[in-house]
Amino acid sequence: MKRLVILLSALFIATTTFSQAKKDGVHIYNPQANAKADIEAAVAKAAKENKHVLVQVGGNWCTWCIAFHNLVDSTATLKKYINDNFETVLVNYSPENKNESVLAGLGYPQRFGFPVFLVLDGKGKVLHIENSSYLETEEVGANGKKKVGHDVKKITAFLKGWTTTAVNPETYKPKAK
Repeated sequence: MKRLVILLSALFIATTTFSQAKKDGVHIYNPQANAKADIEAAVAKAAKENKHVLVQVGGNWCTWCIAFHNLVDSTATLKKYINDNFETVLVNYSPENKNESVLAGLGYPQRFGFPVFLVLDGKGKVLHIENSSYLETEEVGANGKKKVGHDVKKITAFLKGWTTTAVNPETYKPKAK
């Protein structure tokens, strides 16, 4: 009986330690960051480079936020497309810092859950707020259940619709022959 209690205690401690280490090991979002200053800097840079700003709001507690970040980081074509067309800003939303005043100024995007994406122009105007659930994969796994994660094609289509070229009316004028 003593062995069983010791074994279960050791297993509990190891599991708790591993879970905590895993959670503490994620540092994608910075709760101490000045979101307003980060957004202003990205907007200024985007204006100079004829780009838009892609704001991702989420937190280190959010498995979907981490999964999205990892998907972008591990998909070279998606990462390049984002870097070529957008300045990016990660805005933290967590118990340590909900960035409530910044998010209020952006139209309360947290109403859609996390992660949530915003596209800002080179003046800081919100052009679009994207609910990330629309970007989820429809793939079904071998177990017959829907896979968890986002779809690269859906993400790319969303982003293509919000580049500076896509929203520029001149893009759609007939070309002289």
